[in-house]
Amino acid sequence: MSKANKRIPVTEERWRELNELKEAGETYDDLLEDLIQEHQRHKLAEKTRAVREADGDDLTSLDEL
Repeated sequence: MSKANKRIPVTEERWRELNELKEAGETYDDLLEDLIQEHQRHKLAEKTRAVREADGDDLTSLDEL
């Protein structure tokens, strides 16, 4: 995969927050990749929790599929 350089405009405040999250030697690309993965895991956990908490009547039986 080729590495294309793109510019993403951010506010000074957001830049400072990202800079605080970034570890020494870590690139912003690495940081963004980690943040995206964390976000996706969080969304999956929320969906899993919602299914577990759902009323059984709201779910479709596998036998009905």
